[in-house]
Amino acid sequence: MGGGALGTELTLEYLLLLRNGRIEPHNSAATREINGDAVQFEPTAVKPVYIDFYPKLRAWYCQNKSCIASTVAGLSTGNPVHQVANKILSMIYSKMTRNEASSGNSSSVSTSSSTGGDPYQKPMHPAWEVLEAIPFVLEAILTACAHGRLSSRDLTTGLRDLIDFLPASLGVIISYFAAEVTRGTWKPVPMNGTDWPSPAALLPYIESEMKEILSAAGVNYPSSFSGPLPVMLPLPMAALVSLTITFKLHKGLDHIHAVVGPALENCASGCPWPSAPTIGCLWAQKVRRWHDYIVVSCARSVFRQNKEAVAQLLRSSFSSFLGSVDISTSLLTNRSSVSGLLGSTIGVPSGSGSLAPGFLYLRCCRTIQDVQYVNGVIISLVGEHAMGSAARWASKNSSRLKSSQASLSLAATTAREAAMLGASLICVTGGVNLVQELYLETIPTWLLSSREVKHGKLSVVSRIVEGYAMAYMLILSGSFVWSAGARSPPWAMSRRASTISAHMDFLAGALEGNISLGCHPATWKAYVSCLLCLMVSFTPAWIQEVRLETLKKLASGLRGWHECELALSLLERGGVAAIGSVAELVNVLS
Repeated sequence: MGGGALGTELTLEYLLLLRNGRIEPHNSAATREINGDAVQFEPTAVKPVYIDFYPKLRAWYCQNKSCIASTVAGLSTGNPVHQVANKILSMIYSKMTRNEASSGNSSSVSTSSSTGGDPYQKPMHPAWEVLEAIPFVLEAILTACAHGRLSSRDLTTGLRDLIDFLPASLGVIISYFAAEVTRGTWKPVPMNGTDWPSPAALLPYIESEMKEILSAAGVNYPSSFSGPLPVMLPLPMAALVSLTITFKLHKGLDHIHAVVGPALENCASGCPWPSAPTIGCLWAQKVRRWHDYIVVSCARSVFRQNKEAVAQLLRSSFSSFLGSVDISTSLLTNRSSVSGLLGSTIGVPSGSGSLAPGFLYLRCCRTIQDVQYVNGVIISLVGEHAMGSAARWASKNSSRLKSSQASLSLAATTAREAAMLGASLICVTGGVNLVQELYLETIPTWLLSSREVKHGKLSVVSRIVEGYAMAYMLILSGSFVWSAGARSPPWAMSRRASTISAHMDFLAGALEGNISLGCHPATWKAYVSCLLCLMVSFTPAWIQEVRLETLKKLASGLRGWHECELALSLLERGGVAAIGSVAELVNVLS
């Protein structure tokens, strides 16, 4: 609710929580609208849904989670789940064994059922029992294929027969294979065109176009595949991609393609080596009109686990919007460009084309696995551009006078634009969770740590502008996810209150001298003063959520900096409980 999760996994509990959270404001608004009318009647509210309402779904879901979280081998033969699995195995191998004289041939698995009966008959069991047994079926056929007792073609045919028998089994197949890929216990198989489909025909072209897109966005991408050796994929992934390319493209299977696409991307992210280009090539060979989309998807996959690529893309996004940081090559002019950040056209390039760095980041940011790393990169870039804008103002090579108010104002504007871009990227990447991380971990760490200056000694003005930019980014990011006013959803109010109170407690402790800071004193003073000034001016509702004792400490610290007017304004917005403190401060100042 209120933002993206820090990870890429969407659980059933999270989806239900998201749905219930979204219908609550709708029901409240409907009730208020009805109560305002002259005629009173009962509103038709949408009720929340919980997994406990559906016992069979809950039982299957818990069983499925336990199966994909650990190996499922070792179940006793007499177990009812094992008996259902044997019947399913007998069904999906019926086409292979129909013309065989005995059941001991090399292309079948020993699936003799203890219950007897016709091996070709479809199991007459409730769907929940079938779904519960499917992970055991999948383990059996993967093991048989890994030991050479089942061909890759028969494996794919068996999986397709299973989906034709029960379409809902596709979800179990995907979750099981994804877990096995992540677990990494299966040996890789060669995609050589004999045992498994080969991507060799298109792989060089896909990689070349990927490099072109990434290079245009400022990202250096080394080649992942070289030499004459065939491309390798883990057995579960090879089975999954081979299964997916058997589905025909027509409207009757749209629901399957809608599930398969994200599943393949998630599986590719769990591989120990790059596999998205291989999967993309196999699909591009099947559907040529998807070529451009597949190339962009493969380019996006680079940023899932590669932190260096993420940092390069973020740096390129800031440079395309704000211009170069190098003070010796750029005059102090307003260089911000939305077109440079997002491009002049929104869409996938046709043929040989490129994507603007900001647009490419928007396409991949929700799949980045280590989103906490993004926070550190963004505050580093915001500080770098803010200090760079002030350094241009103070530079001897500047075409403007040092005393020019216009140039200093433009430097402050650049710092605000850098903060605005940083806050926006943080919110779209991780939502409320990443913003909370910014308040509680990233900014405090930034204040506590000392930083080396790359390009000589920085002026005090540069330090001040850096602190101002960080304060501006913090207020903006919080306003984006929690709102600046007093009216917010209950979940946002509680999170906002706890997060802001914790950050204010940290600042108060540092002002009292209980915390040793590593940043420059000018940066620290500018950050605290600007942050509290912005809260007083734009988010006064936040101040009422801070403890009175903390507000007193902050006001005392501001008085020590001769910021008496700001200290008084801060206490005045502390609510009824702060009236006494306001009177005391007024008495002291008078």
